[in-house]
Amino acid sequence: MKRQSLWAVFAAPIAIALFSTIGLVAALTGDGWRDALSWAALGVPVLAVAWATKVRRS
Repeated sequence: MKRQSLWAVFAAPIAIALFSTIGLVAALTGDGWRDALSWAALGVPVLAVAWATKVRRS
């Protein structure tokens, strides 16, 4: 089994956390384009779970 670096292990969780934080802050601070930004940013974790579920089942 190939050994992964610390960055390779934590890159995806850090990216998901950043998208979640950006989405939540955008949703709480304004309307208009910030609503669209929040929907897009908060959709990333949902898409990541859907992708991981699909990969795991196949």
